[in-house]
Amino acid sequence: MLNNMVKFRFLSEPSDVNFGGKVHGGAVMKWIDQAGYTCAVNWSSQYCVTVYVGGIRFINPIHIGEMVEVQARIIYTGRSSMHIAVDIQAINPKTKVETKTTHCVIVFAAVDDNGKTVPVPAWEPQTDEEKKLQQYAIRLSELRKEINEATLAQLEKGE
Repeated sequence: MLNNMVKFRFLSEPSDVNFGGKVHGGAVMKWIDQAGYTCAVNWSSQYCVTVYVGGIRFINPIHIGEMVEVQARIIYTGRSSMHIAVDIQAINPKTKVETKTTHCVIVFAAVDDNGKTVPVPAWEPQTDEEKKLQQYAIRLSELRKEINEATLAQLEKGE
């Protein structure tokens, strides 16, 4: 059976710090891409490329020395694409208090050696929560299409 989720855990390090003393957004975005890619490759058994990263929501900061948990899971599949929800938690190692820090959806496409998209196994939600996540992914896809159309219309005005 295919596994639709991966989870990374590690300590945030001083090299991840920004000028404000917290983990910088660039490090978090790198973790999102790494976990999303691992999830996509695990699901599709193919090389995958990032198609879209959107709506990264930084909810709470991550402090240096906290345990970081990055969870990526398939929430929708198309013919060759995989929509993956990535959630990041920070865990205080002393108190064990968990804080949600970041959320986003990232889309990957499976490709062959020539860079052409290839089909991926269909993901079917099993629980009510998974069904809600699938509907969330579909709604985000619809919103992306609307944004792309508006952007293209604006670009055409500028020519």
